[in-house]
Amino acid sequence: MKNIITLLCLVVASNTFAQIKMQGVVKDSIGTPLELANVIAINQETNGLESYAVTNDQGKYILSLGKNGKYKLQVSYIGLKSLEEVISTAEVDITKDFTLMPDNSLDAVELTYEMPVTVKGDTIVYNADSFKNGSERKLEDVLKKLPGVEINDNGQIEVEGKTVNKLMVNGKDFFDGDTKLATKNIPSNAVDKVQVLRNYAEVGQLSGVQNNQDNVAINIKLKEGKENFWFGDVTAGAGTAPSPNDELYLVQPKLFYYSPKYSINLIGDMNNIGEVALTNRDLRGFGGGFRLPSRTSGTNINLGDNGLGGLTSIANAQEVITKLMSANFSYSPNKALDLSGFLIYNSSRLRTREESFFDYIEIEDDPSTPIDESTTIPPDEETISTGREATNQFIAKLSASYKPNVNNQLDYDLLARTSDDEERQNLFSSVVGNTNQVDQVKPFSINQNLNYYYTLNENNIFAFEAQHLIKDEDPFYNAILDDENDAFDNTATGLGLDLNQLSYDLNQERRVKSNQLDAKLDYYNILNSKSNINLTLGTIFSNQKFNSNIFQFLDNGTRLDPTPTLTNLEGNPLNAFNDDVEYRFSDVYLGVHYRFKTGKLTLTPGVSFHAYSNQNTQNGDTFKDNFFNVLPDFEARIQFKKSESLQFNYNMQNTFTDVTNIAEGLVLQGGFNNIQFGNPELQNALSHNFRLFYSSFNLFNYTNVFAGANYSKNEDQIRGLTNFESVIRTSTFFNSQFADENASLFGRVERTFGKIRARFGTNFNYSKLNQFIQGRQTLNEQFSQTYTPELRTNFREAPNVRLRYRFTETNNDQGNNITKFITRAPSIEFDAYIWDALTFVTEFTYNEQESAGQTDVFKTWDASLRYRKDRDAKWEYSLRASNILDIDSNISNGAGTISVFSSETFIQPRFITFRLTYTL
Repeated sequence: MKNIITLLCLVVASNTFAQIKMQGVVKDSIGTPLELANVIAINQETNGLESYAVTNDQGKYILSLGKNGKYKLQVSYIGLKSLEEVISTAEVDITKDFTLMPDNSLDAVELTYEMPVTVKGDTIVYNADSFKNGSERKLEDVLKKLPGVEINDNGQIEVEGKTVNKLMVNGKDFFDGDTKLATKNIPSNAVDKVQVLRNYAEVGQLSGVQNNQDNVAINIKLKEGKENFWFGDVTAGAGTAPSPNDELYLVQPKLFYYSPKYSINLIGDMNNIGEVALTNRDLRGFGGGFRLPSRTSGTNINLGDNGLGGLTSIANAQEVITKLMSANFSYSPNKALDLSGFLIYNSSRLRTREESFFDYIEIEDDPSTPIDESTTIPPDEETISTGREATNQFIAKLSASYKPNVNNQLDYDLLARTSDDEERQNLFSSVVGNTNQVDQVKPFSINQNLNYYYTLNENNIFAFEAQHLIKDEDPFYNAILDDENDAFDNTATGLGLDLNQLSYDLNQERRVKSNQLDAKLDYYNILNSKSNINLTLGTIFSNQKFNSNIFQFLDNGTRLDPTPTLTNLEGNPLNAFNDDVEYRFSDVYLGVHYRFKTGKLTLTPGVSFHAYSNQNTQNGDTFKDNFFNVLPDFEARIQFKKSESLQFNYNMQNTFTDVTNIAEGLVLQGGFNNIQFGNPELQNALSHNFRLFYSSFNLFNYTNVFAGANYSKNEDQIRGLTNFESVIRTSTFFNSQFADENASLFGRVERTFGKIRARFGTNFNYSKLNQFIQGRQTLNEQFSQTYTPELRTNFREAPNVRLRYRFTETNNDQGNNITKFITRAPSIEFDAYIWDALTFVTEFTYNEQESAGQTDVFKTWDASLRYRKDRDAKWEYSLRASNILDIDSNISNGAGTISVFSSETFIQPRFITFRLTYTL
């Protein structure tokens, strides 16, 4: 790696010394400096774009030009006549000003080249071809090269530190705005422009009365010739793995059609090498663009997730077999009506293996008693887990938007999802012994959204939003425990199981039905050009029904419904079942917000008045909690320049739990070794949330800076009371009088120097968590710091390199146990486009993890070699290798709330595949 860094420095140095600087000021006819004027330098010898600049607020520009060259300069500004001039350079810097005149004539200078980056209000437009060098294949390859744009570790697009929540193609939603599905599949050669839409408003009528600073969308403009024609590619591949019995295959059709009236996108994928467009986790969180009307009301109610809990990451599986079929469409029969929707079916089969060691923290029984290692609860544990997961997921959505005129808009959305999931796991524990477990669930949900926006006149706007959700979940759990060390016997006695069996055959059936309506009516009154008032009347109604029962199959095949001897906090006996538990919640609220501008400052103070009602019925008893609460919020924004701002937010939030934490009966939550019972008298938790965010995007010196700070303090937080019997955990819940806190500080600065882009990011996180174990309150504090420097080149002809280093240090204080974890991960990416035909791409990462004086290292290395006759060739042949070093596993170390752990996760072996791609 040292040789590569040295080579890169030499390339940068030689490129720098061969350059001169040309600078000056662009003004209009009366001498006023022009901000965001475009200056382009075209090399007369090669007829290629040599350099470009955008003027700052003082009209200043800077160009980097080659010595002893001849260049054609083009200077342009919207509304003024463009200027063209040829200049020759020597070996000294040049200072030259330009004056643009009013555009009163029909003749104009024809711009030979488009600006790589332009700014039009809140929109940043990237000319994609200015950043391509021929090695790109998909949209993400282009986005990674754009200044200010990043693909994060989760595959999401970030712009100036904000996650992009909507992606469109030619103005049409792509799979309802999912960015990951777009970046992995849209071909790079179809991309003409990338439009970043900052302060994006979903509804144009509300753009002037709402604060949309956190909303960022991207629109992909297709190249000419892509409309009214099918485009895309089809890839087929085969290969070998280390085992001669493994036959690798891959089939990936990706087809797109766009016309002014309708669009169709078809994406398919079938392979057994672990290359997936969407993971199970991605699909589980695929929300279809739905956003709760009450998201800004200050109320947060959690309906819980009772689906399959395992959901192993693809990167942590030994074997992956996936099938994906998806279709997205949009249709506009007339200018007033837009119809759209999508269908997604995904099937995956995973095989996993993980070996872990858990070092549990020490807990004193009494503060006056010194620590005695013999009282460590639970004992240290080694586990070996092997499993198989099978998931079949189906998601469908239909949307309609009707806009008969500028004053009316009606939107309707319907999203349905269902799945059939199963996880089988064999777990060997050094404490409990061998256990075979099965998790099965077939959940479904239907979500409907209805919005209506009406503009009465230029000063009065109404907005109605309503969302209705129906969800049905039916998880089933089975565990067969050999219990070689009798560690489960005491717990089995407490559960009321029959101990006179060869093994424990433990089962649990559950059913959770949720029904929620979330609706609000907004009224906006525009007082003048700088202020408006917003009145909100909203409500949330939620109803959840819960049933569960724990039972045992005996050796003779009969079923035993046990009678537990465990008791709750009041000493009353607990049941092995929850029969007809019903939890009802309602919130009726009125919100008032006043928004006004004064100079560069925009202030939005607000307050909401809430009438809450909680009621749960179980075991013949009803528990009620009705109360009134006032929740303030505040936002301040300073717009220093067009692309520089500072924003501050504060809000109070009430959080309510779901029915599973309220149901009194015993529940196996996550397995046989985690038994919980609920508390019907749980109340809400109150949090104070602060946020400060700074953002600057300077095209004059190609510098992008963002930084932010977050702080939250949670009062009456719902916490668990946990007791251990060996490694078996029994817990319930209560409202803690100890406040939990979280704070974070993050930032990134990015600067482009010619063809070199430098970036440095950092992140600091602190959390304070109060927990209650064995009747004792303990404080768990964690502080982590991450630094990520990066260098990336963007040459049109020469090979490109990305050098990145990630350093993370995490310190954990668990009371009697203090630990430190350090991760160092240098990486290099290299891509070269050779002879207009051959593309070579490789990526190598060195991971080093240090903990308690022990260092673990693992390395990842992937590479591909692709050949196509020329850029416009229909056929491409590629050879790809993953996990070239054929490592068996990845190592991870960390700390939970009650333990320090070290895990070895086994991954897929080295795969080598040959692929054939046909481009339409």
